[in-house]
Amino acid sequence: MAPPDSPTPAQTLRRSTAALLAFWLLLAGALWWGFAWWEGRQRAGLEPYQMAGGELVIPRSRDGHFYVRGEVNHEPVTFLVDTGASSVAISSRLARAARLPEGRPITLSTAGGTREGRLVHGVPVKAGPLAHNDVSVTTGLDMGDGSGALLGQSFLRHFDVRIESDRMVLHPR
Repeated sequence: MAPPDSPTPAQTLRRSTAALLAFWLLLAGALWWGFAWWEGRQRAGLEPYQMAGGELVIPRSRDGHFYVRGEVNHEPVTFLVDTGASSVAISSRLARAARLPEGRPITLSTAGGTREGRLVHGVPVKAGPLAHNDVSVTTGLDMGDGSGALLGQSFLRHFDVRIESDRMVLHPR
């Protein structure tokens, strides 16, 4: 017979279950925090940065593309760098937000076929800290939510572009 102070088997089972549950909750919380911390570190490593010599280094994102924050006529945008695109291409919505003039009508040849667009000359474009004030921009790249923007050759031709492993380097000429 157990002494009167000792817990019953049911009480022992409840305490053990509670302790085990607390242990697993603490472990799950620690793992969640660790993964969130690691994800933040990984994402921070994907941000473009400028070297001392003025080069812009753009790390390759997980989807294999290169992205850089910039501006079109002082309107913020995130560009997908497309070395195969002949010009900077933006959505009609972004063109209105950037207060671009209408431009002249053109037919655009895209991977999805031809479409109508507009060509505007003399637009200031910035990618990271690199800027050029006389860029040709095509409008009418309407995909998805209307925020699409490609950084093409009408901007990139003013820079030496190299792809080194998992990064793209733009060097001012």
